[in-house]
Amino acid sequence: MSNEFNLIAELREQGEGTSSSRRLRRSGLVPGVIYGAGKDTIKLSIDHNQLLRKLSIDNFLSSIISININDKKEDVLIKDIQVHPSKQQVMHLDFLRIKSDEVIRVKVPVIFLNEDSATGVKLEGGTVTPLMNEIEVSCLPRDLPEHLEIDIIDMKVDDMLYLEDIVLPSGVEITLLTQEEPSNEPVVAVRVLRIAEEVVEEVELGEGEEGAEETDSDGDEETTEEESESNSD
Repeated sequence: MSNEFNLIAELREQGEGTSSSRRLRRSGLVPGVIYGAGKDTIKLSIDHNQLLRKLSIDNFLSSIISININDKKEDVLIKDIQVHPSKQQVMHLDFLRIKSDEVIRVKVPVIFLNEDSATGVKLEGGTVTPLMNEIEVSCLPRDLPEHLEIDIIDMKVDDMLYLEDIVLPSGVEITLLTQEEPSNEPVVAVRVLRIAEEVVEEVELGEGEEGAEETDSDGDEETTEEESESNSD
């Protein structure tokens, strides 16, 4: 199961609007809401510095969060986070309540194991090319993994691994594989980059063209000199 994080929050008045949210941000607080699970929506505010410390942890956005509000606890997931386009500032958060006996759908990060030791990298000069950085899974809250691990040690050049190749923890499913029309998407590939070779070929071609131009130029000069001597005779 993924780590459970704790946040401390304060209630906001239900009628507060945009101007109140601006005042909160100026005072170092982040406005947010909690909704779902058949309960009323709660408006809250969270200390911005506290939030930044949590956001620096890799799996925070995909983990269960326990929010303490006036000595009451709400277990939630972050469903949306709004960030200022040019500042390191969180503008707003949407939290979704979870219940221990209800399946949740969460995007979790992917970790690739043995990238440097993969056959296609170590012996064939290939490069690991991730095609997905996160994957949506469905499970009960207690089964939510911090991440999904994919071991690529045996991958060769031009090999691909797909969603169905991932070894999943007990109780966890990949939503793309369980939907009405399953979609077994590729997750990672090992490829040989050929950009450098193409550049070399272009340079060699360019040098050949310049040489041809110089030859033509020399030939023209020689012809001109011969014609000049003939005319002087």
